[in-house]
Parts: sequence; C-alpha cells; structure tokens
Amino acid sequence: MAMAASISNSTNITYSRRYLHHLTSSIKPSQLPSQFKIFKSTSSSIQNPSFRVSASMSIEATQKAPQISFLDRKESGVLHFVKYHGLGNDFILVDNRDSVEPKVTPDQAVKLCDRNFGVGADGVIFAMRGINGTDYTMRIFNSDGSEPEMCGNGVRCFARFIADLDDTQGKQSFTIHTGAGLIVPEIQDDGKVKVDMGQPVLRALDVPTKLPANKDQAVVKAGLEIDGATWNVTCVSMGNPHCVTFSTSECKNLLVDDLNLSEIGPKFEHHEVFPARTNTEFVQVYSRSHLKMRVWERGAGATLACGTGACAVVVAAVLEGLSERNCTADLPGGPLEIEWREEDNHIYMTGPAEVVFYGSVLL
Repeated sequence: MAMAASISNSTNITYSRRYLHHLTSSIKPSQLPSQFKIFKSTSSSIQNPSFRVSASMSIEATQKAPQISFLDRKESGVLHFVKYHGLGNDFILVDNRDSVEPKVTPDQAVKLCDRNFGVGADGVIFAMRGINGTDYTMRIFNSDGSEPEMCGNGVRCFARFIADLDDTQGKQSFTIHTGAGLIVPEIQDDGKVKVDMGQPVLRALDVPTKLPANKDQAVVKAGLEIDGATWNVTCVSMGNPHCVTFSTSECKNLLVDDLNLSEIGPKFEHHEVFPARTNTEFVQVYSRSHLKMRVWERGAGATLACGTGACAVVVAAVLEGLSERNCTADLPGGPLEIEWREEDNHIYMTGPAEVVFYGSVLL
C-alpha cells in the first residue's frame, strides 16, 4: 500500500472554507514561494475524485509536476477518502454507495489506520446504500480489522460526511441502518450533530456478559476481579457492549488521570465474562451533571472519545444513583452532551464532527 505524500510534486492539499477564508484574506500571492501557486477549485462537491471542494482554494506544488495530478488519476486500486474526527476520535470515511461490499478489506483497514505507515485513524467507515427503508447504511472496521456494531462518534462523522457529499446546508436529519439497529442523526444549525441513539440494553445476557444479574436482569455495581482488585461495574449495551466502572472496593471515586489505561484496559476487554469482548469506561464523578471519563475501546484501544461509551456512562451513573439523566461527559478529546429521556427511554448524544483532510491512497 502506497500513500500520497503531504506535499509532493503531484499532490493537492485542500483546506476547509473557514481556513481558506483566513488564508485568502491574509496571504497575497506575491508572498508565496515561487514553487507554489493558488488556484480556484472548479468542482462542486467532494464526490469528485479530486476531492476539491467548491469555494475552496488549494495550494499545489507545480515544480516538475506531471500533466495529471495524483488526485485526478482514476486507475483501479486508488481509494479516495475524507478523514473526520469527533473530539479526536478519528475516522477514514469512504463513499461506498456504489457497492454492496466495503471497498477495503479488514486487513487493508488495519494498514490504513496505522498512524506510522498509513493514513492514521481509529477506524474506516463506509457510507452505503440504505436498506429496510433507511436512507443510508453505515459499516465500520476498527483499527484492528474487527467490525463493531456501531460507533457513536463515528455516526456523527458519518452524518457530516453525507451532508458534505450531498452539499446540503442547515438543519437536517436522516435514518441510518447499523449493526446496532436504526440510528437517527440530526445536524444542528450550529453544525453539531445530535443523535438519537435508541434505547440502552441492560439485560445481562443481551449485553452480553456472564456476570450474574443483580438488579432486574441487569448487572449494576457488581464486583469484577482483575489482578486481585475488585472493580464495581455496571454493564450496558448501546448496540455494542460496555462495562462502566466508577470505583473499586478500595477507591470510592476513581481519579481517571492516574490510571494506566494501556495496562488495565485489555484485561477488561478480554475478560472471560465478556464473550464478545467489551468497551470499558473508567469514570470520575465531578457532580450529578458532570462526569469525566476515559475509555478503552474494543478493537481500538485507548481513544480520545467514544460516543456510545459516553451514553453508557450516563445510563450507568443514573442506575447507580450518581447522576441526573442530563449530563456533560468529559472525554480526553472534549465534552459530549448526553440525555437519557425518561419519557421514551431513548438516549440523545450531541457533539461536534469536523473534517480533517481529503486524500487518496493506493491500496
């Protein structure tokens, strides 16, 4: 797998409209080095394989450049993508609406997600045609090649990607088929994405976990032994399994910044009581409306944010009597607003999703 370099004789770099406004208002063409030129992009949407966006400007290296740019080449084996992030949880987004199968294999996804030898991401997300009456289907490969049922930050990035593909503006919503069921994101007027994440699953066998249920078929504040310590855990599924802990038998309120996540995280993920492995959230309670969390994601390791994890954390906090139903969940990448509505039992997540860059890669 070969990649286009950041700046080479044949590579375009495309920036966001906000950055380009700053660029074009603050830099004169005469101030640029002689080997660079500024030109207006003529394409109207990122559906164009060159990934040049309308009303944008690009800086292109022209010295010794071939007649056809790398990003304009249409030979087989080239994957065009857009990278997005939701609070630092980053994804490679692929327009896959012309195929019923993902355009890359799980092994290729592992290479693409490699931060040293690939593009670098927590996962590859495919935007596919909708099924069962939905507008779109979302599939995702984690950075280890596994395929999770859903991803909360990923679905916000998915929503922004679809809006950019269709070149639509303003408030809008659509339906997405996922492995976790129907998900409905809504892009807000301020650009953030609010997602109806559906109802949490609490029945132990459906999470799934082998821990014995101790509250209405659910596992709430149950003891889990790891390396001689007893962790108090609550198990929640948001279409994917989560194990949430606020304390141990010795520590009543975790100081999450002090945890060695890379050491303890895998021991939760691969514990025998989680037959499908698990995502794990370690939570510090600031107040009944403010929680701080760190997450070890199944198949991705430590990430800067996890949307389904933040939803699971608020559910677990309510079940353990630690918080209200409307909370701010602080993750390493920033805050998410989570609401578990009592009237419909649905969880609503609101947060940002931002484009990082456009690119092409040889598979």
